[in-house]
Amino acid sequence: MNGNLRIGNLFGIPFFINISWFFVLALTALNFGGGLAAQFPWLGGSALILGLVAGILLFVSVLLHELGHSFAAQQQGIRVNSITLFLFGGLASLEDEAKTPAGAFWIAVAGPLVSLALFGLLTLVTSSGLVAGPVAAITGLLAYINLVLATFNMIPGLPLDGGNVLKAIVWQLSGNRYRGIRWASRSGQVIGWSAIILGVLSVLGLSTAGSFWTLIIGWFILQNAGQSAQSATVQEALSGLTAADVVLENSPVVNVDDTLRAFADTAIVLNNNSPWRRFLVKTSDDQLVGAIELDALKAVPSDQWATYQVRDFLKPIGQEIRVEASQPLLDVIQQLEAQNTQALAVTQENGTLVGLLEKAEIINLLQKNAQAQPG
Repeated sequence: MNGNLRIGNLFGIPFFINISWFFVLALTALNFGGGLAAQFPWLGGSALILGLVAGILLFVSVLLHELGHSFAAQQQGIRVNSITLFLFGGLASLEDEAKTPAGAFWIAVAGPLVSLALFGLLTLVTSSGLVAGPVAAITGLLAYINLVLATFNMIPGLPLDGGNVLKAIVWQLSGNRYRGIRWASRSGQVIGWSAIILGVLSVLGLSTAGSFWTLIIGWFILQNAGQSAQSATVQEALSGLTAADVVLENSPVVNVDDTLRAFADTAIVLNNNSPWRRFLVKTSDDQLVGAIELDALKAVPSDQWATYQVRDFLKPIGQEIRVEASQPLLDVIQQLEAQNTQALAVTQENGTLVGLLEKAEIINLLQKNAQAQPG
């Protein structure tokens, strides 16, 4: 799925490797192997093997970096969905965000702290005299790379760890999570464009700073920073709203005691606007008891519709497609996505039916908010 291969679990966290990782591993092995061959000509063909080992150890360092983020998140009760190694390094996918600025800060810095610890440990091993020759060269190289990994990731722009630190700081100072995301996203966009410009100038031979990889990394940062900014805008627009705020005004609802004739009449009226195939069913005291499919009308000749009731064709509704009216709309969106459904029945805590919430209505709400924004 998405070019990711599942390798197994690490401390209960699903571990994936993207196909692009193998391309980078091959380039890294060739680069490291070439450097070792130049430094130690007597290695011969084994230099390439050592280069491959060094490349794998490099990605082990990246993996440990992501585990740092993951363990910090788990300490706050946040589930880690997966860790993936890919073209640009690694990614720990978290199920939720930190609830406080301090929590977000510690999750962000945990990865760079692991990289700094590895830098210190590898530097100590290299300088201790315990290793020599090619092994010392590899440990020294890995120490340097971990230092670069830590410092580069602390650049203050999303999606880098430093961007998440900036987000946490602005969040703490302003009290607004989304303002923090916007600031960090804009910083990331500036960094992304700067890297792209440096990369282009380098490719054209107009600058010694940067490279083709600078251009690619800049594009990656720019794209992700833009997505973070859009996500923050959407989340801020929906914050404070609940499921009840987007219930359809004319929800497809019928009474359990209605005849099929009355059901058909209701369906005709409502389907002038939307092609409902499924209607929610409530009791006389507005309790949600199930649903009825429009196809039920086909099961009975139309001249007998008056002799049958909706209750005769009632189907149960599982808890997974219900949502309480007071539930935050942002949580509702996550539920819609997780269950891959287009609509949810909205009820009060006591089971009283409020109506139907549809994903399309949330999109309409966002479009209206966007049009209402000045400029």
